[in-house]
Amino acid sequence: VQLQASGGGLVQAGGFLRLSCAASGRTFSGYTVGWFRQAPGKQREFVAAIRWSGGSTYYTDSVKGRFTISRDNAKNTVFLQMNTLKPEDAAVYYCAASRTLILSNIGTAGAYANWGQGTQVTVSS
Repeated sequence: VQLQASGGGLVQAGGFLRLSCAASGRTFSGYTVGWFRQAPGKQREFVAAIRWSGGSTYYTDSVKGRFTISRDNAKNTVFLQMNTLKPEDAAVYYCAASRTLILSNIGTAGAYANWGQGTQVTVSS
């Protein structure tokens, strides 16, 4: 599956953005789709993930209550709604997908087989 991430941009602290991750080549059926982010000089970190089948969602603690991951079956797209953005949320955001992902690996970048290009999120203070 090929992934296309979009929706990044420049926003003031407290603002919001919605990122999209669209699949092509095949549907997301049976996949787990995750969002990761990487700030300059830092390691890539897990943000959120969703099981396409069943819709279970997972978040890193720092975004709980502010970010929401969701899916649109008809559009074969995963969204990451990011509210109340903080300067520390600024990073390049990547979407990733994998068909065989056990729960303990949901937050592990190396467990995802397919990656999209990144989309830049900049948050001004």
